[in-house]
Amino acid sequence: MVALAFFIGGQLMLVAVVVPSLRGRDEAAMLAVARRFGVGTIIALGVLVVTGFAMADHFGRWSDDTLQAKLAVLVLAGVLMALHVASPRSRPVSIALLLASLAVAWLGVALTH
Repeated sequence: MVALAFFIGGQLMLVAVVVPSLRGRDEAAMLAVARRFGVGTIIALGVLVVTGFAMADHFGRWSDDTLQAKLAVLVLAGVLMALHVASPRSRPVSIALLLASLAVAWLGVALTH
């Protein structure tokens, strides 16, 4: 839960607070924040993938359509992350990545029911 909170909450904080307050003023500070968040994101994603794999295996959910949809959106989020690293100033990519991340979280909640 902490990894998920860091991943989603951090993105929301960046989108709602950090980027708007630093845009056009302090490019170096925004880049430093993004790099540090990127490191935390990699760690959080690693925790989420490992625990997700363990839970899917433990509960025998590999053939569940919701899990398959979640994995597909997770792959999409990975592609969007790579695009975001390649072109960090692309607002559509940033927004699409945030929406994909929220969809992954929503599908994860749907799996618990």
